[in-house]
Amino acid sequence: MRRACEEEGRSPDDLVYSAALTVCCGKDGAEVGRRAARIGRDPERIDVAGTPAQVVDRLKGWAEAGAGRIYLQVLDLDDLDHIRLLGAEVLPHV
Repeated sequence: MRRACEEEGRSPDDLVYSAALTVCCGKDGAEVGRRAARIGRDPERIDVAGTPAQVVDRLKGWAEAGAGRIYLQVLDLDDLDHIRLLGAEVLPHV
């Protein structure tokens, strides 16, 4: 993307780099495992999975790599406790 911008005479710094990541967060490993099982995925194969602190660390890594915007995809929309956990313990730190 940077090279394409430069070739077009635009500054790559004008772009907003983003990532869309599937998320699975739990208060502990067991809760992460239960949530992952409900969506039919192995936690190791989910873009961002773990405890709130682990999720925050992963998201900060994406920011350090240049992502200015991150979209979190929650696959189990019926799990409102998952959304509350992300809102309370992850989002304030990123």
